[in-house]
Amino acid sequence: MGTYTNNQNQHGDVSTETSRPKLKRPPMYKVIILNDDYTPMDFVVMILERFFAMNREKATRIMLQVHTRGAGVCGIFSRDIAETKVAQVENYSRQHNHPLKCTMEVA
Repeated sequence: MGTYTNNQNQHGDVSTETSRPKLKRPPMYKVIILNDDYTPMDFVVMILERFFAMNREKATRIMLQVHTRGAGVCGIFSRDIAETKVAQVENYSRQHNHPLKCTMEVA
């Protein structure tokens, strides 16, 4: 028996290895509500409950972060969902005459 080199089998054929492409997970995005001096705290809590499915306690905690720190993370989502959430929050706020801002950034 001889030795095989460079992926040759015993018949002299070159074999090829099939490799799977490495799939990279798509980036996730934080949806962030920004503080302003005009939007009532109760409205922010309601936004968090309605669009982010938070209970009253968690929504109040996030609202207080927005109020005291200037911003609060509402959740982490895929790009399409994050964009939709930002649009929903801003559209709903405008419909109710509030200047509430919402943004997203890579998590």
